[in-house]
Formats: sequence, C-alpha cells, structure tokens
Amino acid sequence: MILSTVGRFAPSPTGPLHLGSLVAAVGSWLFARSQGGRWLMRMDDLDRPRMVAGMADDILRTLELLGLEWDGPVVWQSQRTEAYEAAFRKLRSQGVIYPCGCSRAELARSSSAPHPGEDGPAYPGSCRDGVAEGRGERSFRVRVGAEEIVFRDGVMGEYRQNLPAFCGDFVIRRKDGPFAYQLAVVVDDAAMGVNQVVRGADLLSSTPRQILLQRLLGLPTPGYAHLPLVTGPDHAKLSKRDNAVSLARNLDLATHGSRLIAASLEFLGQSVPAELVAASCRELLEWGRVRFDPELIPCQSRHLTL
Repeated sequence: MILSTVGRFAPSPTGPLHLGSLVAAVGSWLFARSQGGRWLMRMDDLDRPRMVAGMADDILRTLELLGLEWDGPVVWQSQRTEAYEAAFRKLRSQGVIYPCGCSRAELARSSSAPHPGEDGPAYPGSCRDGVAEGRGERSFRVRVGAEEIVFRDGVMGEYRQNLPAFCGDFVIRRKDGPFAYQLAVVVDDAAMGVNQVVRGADLLSSTPRQILLQRLLGLPTPGYAHLPLVTGPDHAKLSKRDNAVSLARNLDLATHGSRLIAASLEFLGQSVPAELVAASCRELLEWGRVRFDPELIPCQSRHLTL
C-alpha cells in the first residue's frame, strides 16, 4: 500500500511572517502538492508568553492572500495539552525520563560540561541518579542512550548525530512551564498523519531528538527535508523583525505578492521563466507544483534580495 503524502507548515505566532518563513511555507507546499498530497496547517503556539496578539490570524491571512491554501482545519498546539500529557505519562512509565534540578545558568558555568554545540553545552548527566538533596525539580529530561541517530534528509543528504555528545539528556518539560517543542511536534505530527516534514535547516539538528522520541513512543518517523535558510546581508539568520512579508507590516500583497512567490521559488532553485514575471501568485505556485524538482534546491543558506 502506497501512502499519500501529508505535509504541513507550522509557524509560531511570535511575530509577523518573514521572508525566511515564507520560503519554508512555499517549499513545504511544493513538496506536498507536487506529489498530489495534502498540506496541513498547525500553529505552534505552545509557548504562550512569547506569542504576539493577532499574529496567528495575520500569518494565516497572509498565506491565503499569497495563494498558499491548506487542507482541513488549523491545528493549535495550545489546545493539545492532554495529548502531550499522555505522551509524557507513557515515557515516564517506561522509565526513560527523570526530574532535573539544574538551571541553565548552572549548566553554562559547569566546568565539567562538554564543549558547547549549536544548542549549548551537552547535559553532563548531573541528575541522572536523582536530584541532590535540598534542590527542587526544575525540569524533566529524556535519558539518551549511546546510539548514533542517522537519517537521510531530502535536501541535505545523510545526517548523523551522536546525541550524548551533541546535547545529552534533553528537556521535554519544564516543571511549571509548557511541554518542550521536541515532544509537542512529535506528538502532533503523528496525530495529524504527517509523513513529510519540510522546514528550515535551523531545525536539522533537532531532528535526531525527535526521531528518538518517535521510537520511544512507538510513533512513525516521517521523511524529512530541511531547506536552506534565508540570511541577512551579514549572513546571519533573519529574525522575526527582518523582512516581514505580512499584512501586519502594511505590505500590499496584491501588488508585491507575486514578486514574493517568484523570489521564493528562485531561492529554492526553481528558475521562473521570464514570461511568468507578471503572473499571479496562484499561477506561479501552479507552475512550481508541476515542474518542481527537489534536486535543484541548494544546500547553502544565503541572502535573498527582493
């Protein structure tokens, strides 16, 4: 039985849609639609203190005006706490998570901590055998085994990560805070039937942790493809404040929308013919859907000038 493709886009409403997020949306849409698949929408609004009022609706409206229409209702992480609780209880019953009393500041100061990776120093295992007497529980961590996680990315090729060296036992829940992104995204993708995850390369290093959680929870592992990032002129990753392409920044999408879609296609290696310069967003996306070739997507992140 051949499963139909189910992709998704999952922005966080911590600010307006920016050019990098739009490229990720266009890329995930192309991967799914070019295979005749469904493209779902999820709003990753779990970290409530960081959410900006009105941004979720603004992002959704912006995507609609740019021709990026999704299938089915929008899924909201903030409404799925019970599902995360159930996954947390399952992991706890398996004995693979434990409480931790370490603070971020303590870990950063620890002279015994391994050299920092992309996500900070790898956890040295201070609370693996129990939280020290007199210390409170700050978080819960997943106990990482010694195995190396290996998978083939649809854009970046083979990716290997030694979890103990890269991050060590990682947090999946703060004591008095929300569930961590790593757990929520794994639970949500499985519940939504997502079998194709296309997103920015800044999340590539998170994927091995998600694969480990999928294995522990008995959930399927989707195919992954991580797209190059749009950077600023200084080659730094764009922030939410940079190159906003949303209605919240009073951008005239009726005038500039086609240019944004064409620029996104070009960034992803899909050369738009000159005769389509004046085409509508939907016409450009349809052209991209029919002719999409993921082999043309470059691996290198770079600046995009409009």
